[in-house]
Amino acid sequence: MPGAPGAAGSSGAAAPDALRIPARLACLDLVAEFVLGLGARAALPESALYRLRLAADELATNIVMHGYRGTAGEISVDGGIDPDQVWVRFEDDAPAFDPRQGMRAPALDVPLAERQIGGLGVFLAFTAVDSFEYELVAGRNVSTLVMRRSATAAGPGTG
Repeated sequence: MPGAPGAAGSSGAAAPDALRIPARLACLDLVAEFVLGLGARAALPESALYRLRLAADELATNIVMHGYRGTAGEISVDGGIDPDQVWVRFEDDAPAFDPRQGMRAPALDVPLAERQIGGLGVFLAFTAVDSFEYELVAGRNVSTLVMRRSATAAGPGTG
């Protein structure tokens, strides 16, 4: 629930506040660079920035691999810095899918060889951020990751 996720551009810095990339694994480094730049401008602590990037990497990979499934497509990524949080939003035109559908806590009491495959990466990524939201808007998947900012990080550089 970002304060102004519809606003493109929140800080006036030279780094972009939006990114459009082809839905290909080879392009996902651009998403990581975008998230790292946004987090640096927001002065996120290293551990929070790592967790935000982890979630963004997992979400973008899932859009490419499970959303578009090798077909041509595009991913739009934008983000912002609010006084109390940093948010990253992904939009795509792949078939409607809420990434939380396959998310489940790991069955740590079951031997590794007997565990069900899938869903663990999503669980780890989305529990690493402070909130994750998904909605279908005009046929587009819209997923938003939010990381809260500490009181000390919410100084200069905020939107």
